[in-house]
Amino acid sequence: MTNPVSKRRLHWAEYLMEAFGLGVFMLSAGAFAVLIFHPSSPAARYLPQPVAQRSLMGICMGLTLVGIVYSPWGSRSGAHLNPAFSLTFWSLGKMSATDTVAYSVSHFAGGAVGMAIAYLLLGQLVASPSVNYVATLPGARGAPAAFGGEFIISFILLLVVLFVSNRPSIARYTGISAGICLSVFIALESPISGTSLNPARTVASALFANQWTALWVYFIAPTLGMLTAARAYTLAEGRAAVFCAKLNHRRGVPCLFCNYHLPNVPAL
Repeated sequence: MTNPVSKRRLHWAEYLMEAFGLGVFMLSAGAFAVLIFHPSSPAARYLPQPVAQRSLMGICMGLTLVGIVYSPWGSRSGAHLNPAFSLTFWSLGKMSATDTVAYSVSHFAGGAVGMAIAYLLLGQLVASPSVNYVATLPGARGAPAAFGGEFIISFILLLVVLFVSNRPSIARYTGISAGICLSVFIALESPISGTSLNPARTVASALFANQWTALWVYFIAPTLGMLTAARAYTLAEGRAAVFCAKLNHRRGVPCLFCNYHLPNVPAL
């Protein structure tokens, strides 16, 4: 039995959902960064410690990611939101080349539009140095440390996603697990690289901040980290152990990747 969605060469609905998903993520990032880091915000006054601010930002963005993953459009498209993520699932044979390219283009376009909307709504608040369009830039240790940081967190994120999503008893928690990872990374790793994990997310901010420092780091390190994690997982579990490219494989929702449905797993 084949998936009726996969018969179509182009999947415009899913492409738009991916663009919308990263657009929402970038708008959320800009809004929460203003709320937490801008000097005029009460949060910046009551939580002056950088680690407390980063932890709060991490929680907000983790919850944003969880909301997108379990939303109707995230459940339909798979909620990749990230070209490196899509490329990794293409390498695992779970996406066509056409869908991989289209997803990636959608991510870059959606991220840029989301940041543009954040600027239209928040104006100079999101442009202030304390927020800086939530740009991801190397920290004081420079580009080599940022590369290492991005590689490690991307490796961990993809490994967690693969481990959880391919076990029917816990697969419904894949989006929550990814959100927890993102929260922890922002709280602990962001001083090193800014915690991008995502070339499209970095470019969306850089377009408006006009800061392109070490852009190569944010293209190569997340992609290499995720590809390495996928290789490690398939070496340990076997290539057939990867069932699908979705973070939330909800019953009754068309899937352009497969005809796989997790048995006895309630949807969140």
